[in-house]
Amino acid sequence: MGVFQRNILKELNIWKSDKGRKPLIIRGARQTGKTVAIELFGKTFSTLISLNLERDSDRNLFEQNNSVQKVCQGIELLKGKNPLQPDTLLFIDEIQNSGKAIELLRFFYEDYPQIFVVCAGSLLEAVMRKEGFSFPVGRVEFLYMYPMTFDEYLIAYGKENVL
Repeated sequence: MGVFQRNILKELNIWKSDKGRKPLIIRGARQTGKTVAIELFGKTFSTLISLNLERDSDRNLFEQNNSVQKVCQGIELLKGKNPLQPDTLLFIDEIQNSGKAIELLRFFYEDYPQIFVVCAGSLLEAVMRKEGFSFPVGRVEFLYMYPMTFDEYLIAYGKENVL
């Protein structure tokens, strides 16, 4: 079947065009296609910078820095791409692996609102309770991604007429 259109892409494009957008966290169960959908969405930008916080090098960008400015400098050194460049999407995958990264999201919104920041994570609420941290309320937005819907299934198999 390969890659197919997901309904969440429409919502991501609405978020992209919102002048008052905040960093976006996409929540959902494991293996629902969050990463694939965001990478597909990333193709609508000139530049996509992907961080996976399961990797020590990516997670350490947040764990070892106390400011978004230093995180951005670290990203440029590590990935060779500047997140402050126009039309750049910064994708932070597996964000549940760093409470520090979640805390710093508020400063992306406050200090660098021009950066498009999308995060994905699974089991976020369980990790929050275990680690004892909270989301920067009012400084981030959330979308929930469900497993494939019936209409997505029909479209993936070329059965649009059944819809």
